[in-house]
Amino acid sequence: MSESAASISSIPSRNSAGALTRWVTQWGSAVVDGVSAIGDLSIFTWHMLKWMFTRLPSRGTILINFYQVGALSLPVVALTGTFIGMVLAVQSYAQFHAIGLDSRLGAVINSTLVKELGPVLAATMLAGRVGSAMAAVLGTMRVTEQIDALTTMGADPIHYLVVPRFLACILLIPALTIMADFMGIVGGYFYSVIILGIDHAAYLNHSRDGVTGFDLFSGIFKSIFFGGTIALVSCYRGFHCQAGAEGVGKAATTAFVYSFVLILAIDLFLTIVLNSIYYSIYPTGASFL
Repeated sequence: MSESAASISSIPSRNSAGALTRWVTQWGSAVVDGVSAIGDLSIFTWHMLKWMFTRLPSRGTILINFYQVGALSLPVVALTGTFIGMVLAVQSYAQFHAIGLDSRLGAVINSTLVKELGPVLAATMLAGRVGSAMAAVLGTMRVTEQIDALTTMGADPIHYLVVPRFLACILLIPALTIMADFMGIVGGYFYSVIILGIDHAAYLNHSRDGVTGFDLFSGIFKSIFFGGTIALVSCYRGFHCQAGAEGVGKAATTAFVYSFVLILAIDLFLTIVLNSIYYSIYPTGASFL
């Protein structure tokens, strides 16, 4: 009787030990997979940079990617930027009107667009429209063994497929960022001055005083890192696509998700660094009010 009771009492402890073992195994596997993916992505990036500084692809290959990344993204970036500027005006007007600072609305809208929303908005649109397409195209090429065929013919797939897309993203995303900034400023001006009736001259004067050249530089500077991140993550996910149509769809989805998360993380880090540089140069900062 005592032996049976002892065996029954030992069952919960065995179950707890088994659950703990499974938990440790799952987390350990996730950590190992994460470290392996980071290392694999680092090697992938190194090969891409080595080709980029050794020998560039042909002019035709680069121009096709420039057109697909830059020209075809302009309409959606411009339209989205316009509505973002108008939304900022709608959301900010009530607070500024309550304290009698309606004319200062332009400084806040334009500064927010130039420093943060413009670069992040352009990068998000690029990740959604271009990054997912890159991952899907390269994933399809991987599934249909076209990448293996390039290797068989003596062409390096990273040099032929990745370098042009990387150059297109890092060189053209500043132009897309400027377009998003400009259209957002136009949208905010239209809603604030035309619809809300804020004084035209005061709005423009405060907008000019509230936005500095460093603000514009910081937004464009951050956008270059965003574009490089989108290209690397999307191409990497496409190259390591799983078999089948489901694998291609998963590669496109994960490319956008990972790119977006990394964009926000890089934005936080670069904002901290750039703000520390700005306040070391201008200790008093800039006042909007």
